[in-house]
Parts: sequence; C-alpha cells; structure tokens
Amino acid sequence: MRRKSRNFFLGSVGIGSGHRVTIQSMCNTRTADIDSTLEQINSLAACGCDIIRVSADSPADTAALKDICASSPIPVIADIQFSGESALGAIAAGCAGIRVNPGILSDETLLARIAAAAKDNGTVIRVGANAGSLKLHRLKELVNGDMDEKDAMAQLLCEAVLEQCRLLEKYGVTKIKAAVKSSDIAVTLKAYRRLAGMGDWPLHLGLTEAGTCEKGMLRSAIAVGSLLSDGIGDTIRISLTAPPEEEIAAAKRILDACGLLEDSVEIISCPTCGRTEIDLIALVRKVETLVAELRRKNTSLLWKKIAVMGCPVNGPGEARNADIGIAGSRNGQLIIFRKGEVLGAYSETEAFERFASLLSAGS
Repeated sequence: MRRKSRNFFLGSVGIGSGHRVTIQSMCNTRTADIDSTLEQINSLAACGCDIIRVSADSPADTAALKDICASSPIPVIADIQFSGESALGAIAAGCAGIRVNPGILSDETLLARIAAAAKDNGTVIRVGANAGSLKLHRLKELVNGDMDEKDAMAQLLCEAVLEQCRLLEKYGVTKIKAAVKSSDIAVTLKAYRRLAGMGDWPLHLGLTEAGTCEKGMLRSAIAVGSLLSDGIGDTIRISLTAPPEEEIAAAKRILDACGLLEDSVEIISCPTCGRTEIDLIALVRKVETLVAELRRKNTSLLWKKIAVMGCPVNGPGEARNADIGIAGSRNGQLIIFRKGEVLGAYSETEAFERFASLLSAGS
C-alpha cells in the first residue's frame, strides 16, 4: 500500500500518492552557463528524468534561471543552500520548485518572505534536511539522554524538517515536499519511516553521498528500495559520483525492481545447480535483451512476471506463479509454460522463437 500524501503539481509533473513515483537528478554544470546546463537537461530528459535540479546560490546563477526555465523540457528546481535572496530570485525567474535546507536557512523573517512569494507563484518548496548540516549540540543532548546515535540522528533530521514545514504552513504554503537524507543507510531508513507518520507531505527519497556508480547503486537500492517497498516515497534521486545520466538509469532500475515503473517487468531466474539442463546464464541474458528491445519499441508487455529456469522442478513447479516462463528440460529441449501449465517442449532455437512471439503478442 502506498503511503497517502497530499497531491499537487510541480510544473507539469504530478507529485504525491495520486501520481507515479517520479525520477529526479541534478545538473553538474555551472548554472550560469546557460547553454551547457540546457544541453545537460535535454540529455537527462531524453534518458527519462522527470524533474531537474540546478544549484542557485550566486547572482550569476540566479540571473540564468529565467532562460533555463523557459527552455527546459522538464520542471526546474533551484537548489538553495546559503542565500535566501537566491530563493526569491529563483521563484521570480519561474522555477517550478526550490529546495531549502533547514540546517542552513533558518531565518524566520526571510522564510516568511520566501513563503509569500512561493504561495503567490504556485512554487513547490522542498524542505530537505541533510545529516551533514544539522546542529550537533542537539545530537549530543539526545545521545546523552540514552538514545542510540543513529536513532538520535534520525530524530534530529525529522525535527528540523518538521519545524520548517510547520513554519511554511503557518505562512500559507501547502505545496511542500520533504526529505531527510543521510549517507548512512540505517539513519536514512529510520528517518524516513519516522517522518512518514508525522505529516502528509510527499517525500523525496535519496541516500546522499551514496558513492560511485556500482557501489552507490547498490547502497541506494537497499535504502530507497526498502522505503519504496514499504510504500514510502513519491519522488527519488539516486545520488552517484558519476555522470547524472547514470543516476537516471539507476533510478529506473530500482523503480523497475519495485514494480513502480509504468512498464515494469519482473524477470526471475533460478541459481544453477546439478539439475540445470541448459546454459541458463546465457538464456537469461537473451530474455533480458529481448524484453529491453521490446520496451524500446514501446511494445505493450502484458506479461509482468517472466520466469527463466534451469529445469522443470524450478520451471512450472516453483515458478508456477509466473505469468509466462521458459525452462530447461531433458534431451536438450526447452519447455514453455504459463501459470504452471506446460504449453509445449521444443528445441532450443524453436523454443526461444516461440517464447519471443508470445512476449511480443502478450497473449
């Protein structure tokens, strides 16, 4: 069950539990370099990015936002860290959203001005707390009160977000997203699960400073995937030390694994053992390639769970709940089955051709 949250639009993109989980990334160009920034935004949009964030803490960055917003194919969020005046400039420039960090931007008078501008312009505000920018004296208080350090950090993240969200609501802002990011998986899970019960704000998920492409993908899959499997999360950014296009690919893989892409397909396969009758590893790769090609062609795949198994025991037996499957059999043949019912046994070449035809037809 998806956690119920408030719903609104960030530019043209729906946010909240009434909409699909969206994918975000952040440009690594200098925002003031309009041409380079727009080139990267277009590249990311083509990869499947729904929302893009750009840094905006200098007058030159803020001055570039109007042209960037006007030409971007996807909604633009200005990431504000140090300058509240930049937040006001980003709103005036037409940014669909801004991100403010409660650990840094805490001046209530300035926050009231930002709230008024956001309300007048329909701008979404993400209150994004980060473990690295919190006040550590409060952390010491919680730990000295016999709270576990990870629990204390999670609590502190939630307190920071809760306080600023309530202030924004006091000034009439309702289009609020929230995030409680840490580079620690356990802290991230504790914080988001706690925050999920504190209000109905849509939650922006991410494991900050996750690492390089391979390691960061794995760590993010554990953190973000766990929360998505709990029904928590409305938009995600997979933070990798890699080109931002890799973040989009990783996010799509995680959403696909959680069954949250519109065209999600689950391919299950067994580990090899002494009963394996075929080159199972090669067959799984062929099926994965086939499914990827069909998706690129926008072929409608009605089969949402596909099994590729090494023998009949794991085929129509253990994988009987799969919509369709292919498995090794005796005498070098492959069997095709649907919902546990064997449709036939064929030579390897004929079996794969029939299987591909069934996947394409979806019936």
